[in-house]
Amino acid sequence: MPSRLHAYIGTFRQLEILLAVYEQGSITAATQTLFLTQPTISMQLKKMSDAIGMPLYDQVGKKLVFTEAGVAAVAAARDILGRFEELESRLSDLKGLKAGTLRLGVVTTAKYFIPHLLGEFCSVYPAIDVQLNVANRSQILDRLERGQDDFYVFSHPPENEDLELYDFLPNPLVAIAPIGHPMTKKAKVTLAEFAQYPFLMREPGSGTRHAIEEHMKKFGIKLNLKMTIESNEAIRHAVMAGLGVSILSSHTLSYGGHVGLQELNVGRIPILLNWQLARLRSKRMSIIASTFLEYVNSQGRAKLLRDLADEQPHMRRFFNADTAIS
Repeated sequence: MPSRLHAYIGTFRQLEILLAVYEQGSITAATQTLFLTQPTISMQLKKMSDAIGMPLYDQVGKKLVFTEAGVAAVAAARDILGRFEELESRLSDLKGLKAGTLRLGVVTTAKYFIPHLLGEFCSVYPAIDVQLNVANRSQILDRLERGQDDFYVFSHPPENEDLELYDFLPNPLVAIAPIGHPMTKKAKVTLAEFAQYPFLMREPGSGTRHAIEEHMKKFGIKLNLKMTIESNEAIRHAVMAGLGVSILSSHTLSYGGHVGLQELNVGRIPILLNWQLARLRSKRMSIIASTFLEYVNSQGRAKLLRDLADEQPHMRRFFNADTAIS
């Protein structure tokens, strides 16, 4: 006999509310994305809970902890609403349009180049909306765990058998110092000499920090860590102010970010990494996601590489604009 649960759970709006509360982590945060009052959201969730016959979540202090039933309901809500998004995209495709929503989750350093990729993409496909979620690595990993986005951009992706990776863009980490620093007057500096100066580092959990620590460990070098800073921009300004030296993605110096700074020629640096576009194999690729991947492969990536090379000529040695995602 067919399930009648759908007759009791309620409206699609309730599914949207459930998903928003789960993804935002609290009812208060969900009010800002849904434009609903807290009592309204609480009432709709209670109706769902009563219909299911089990609580959706427990209140532990100020934190919502979803029950097993709640997590199952969230998964169903995501699947149901995703199906309607696919239907919308499919109908638009049949009409000769590309319309829908593309969701991207990117780590903070990727924000320096992803908007330049999206600008052209949105120009080619004006009916596609983009939700760009920029956060630190741990927050993007959380979004990945929840399957909230179509694609994720990492330089240091997690080990996950369900993750499909596409080499996207070189991400060289370069040594920087303020203009006029003693090391800027030298043709080349050893890694050991560089490590003696006060060093400004990204926060624990940062992909950049992980790469730097692994690189230094490989050569038995210990940095003179002076300050931990949770922002590339803050590190750049701190270096400019003479508080220390650092190693950052060369992309942070693109599009005008190099003013007041000088890249150093340090032995065994740059640290050569790659940006990777990632998606969950277990999540169906929507027409919109497929369109984006096709665009990146056919023209977007090559154009982005050329633009970056024009902005930062010294980066051309890392780029091969003829290489497409495979």
